[in-house]
Amino acid sequence: MRNNKMDADIIKVRGLIKKFGNFTAVNSISFGVRKGEILGFLGPNGAGKTTTLKMIMGLLKITEGEVIVDGIDVSKNRVEAKEKLGYMSQKFSLYSKLSPKENVEFFSGISGLSKDMVKTKIEELKYTVKPELIDKIVGDLPPGIKQKVALFTSLIPDPEILLLDEPTSGVDPETRRNFWMEIYGLKKRGKTILVTTHNIDEVEYADRIVILHKGKIIVEGEPEYLINEHKVDSVETLFKKAVRENEGN
Repeated sequence: MRNNKMDADIIKVRGLIKKFGNFTAVNSISFGVRKGEILGFLGPNGAGKTTTLKMIMGLLKITEGEVIVDGIDVSKNRVEAKEKLGYMSQKFSLYSKLSPKENVEFFSGISGLSKDMVKTKIEELKYTVKPELIDKIVGDLPPGIKQKVALFTSLIPDPEILLLDEPTSGVDPETRRNFWMEIYGLKKRGKTILVTTHNIDEVEYADRIVILHKGKIIVEGEPEYLINEHKVDSVETLFKKAVRENEGN
């Protein structure tokens, strides 16, 4: 089981709250992400997963609480914290009317890469996407190809930490498995990864999982440990049990 101390965590979330008017989307959650691990955020739609990621990224103002990214307070130094982070949104973060090549050129430009580095990135793209596809309009490409391009662009600034928001939504099981192989490869390169999903079968790939329900953390820990602790046969059974027990809260 993971030590509860947050001293070694590269992301520290403490008492995080997000309100939209009278609605509380994220309700006083605290957790940490250790350097080099994959943390899986599991929860149904509306649980608060995307809202949490956007607050970590500095895209949403925090109502209460704090987020510390590698020692940087996101509320006080959003730009500096953002330099540590790569973000892939639910909709793949791409411009659908541009080609993969044009998307890479654009995101390389706003990341401050030199012209030579932009050319290098475009050449690297050909190892991710078939060369004959890099000039096609992104909106016309299959979801799995869009997914690969979106992950590629999120890695252009070479961030230490990746925030992946439902990256496998809308793709077939084989593409999902291949994508998780990509995630493992990034972990081997020393990246820290926080990935949200509502696909229960995926979170068993993660080092640790956090289950969110109605803006609250209801379960947190290593999958195997949690299965044994709660005396269930799978993460799916654990998830259903935890949600059922917290439905009235």
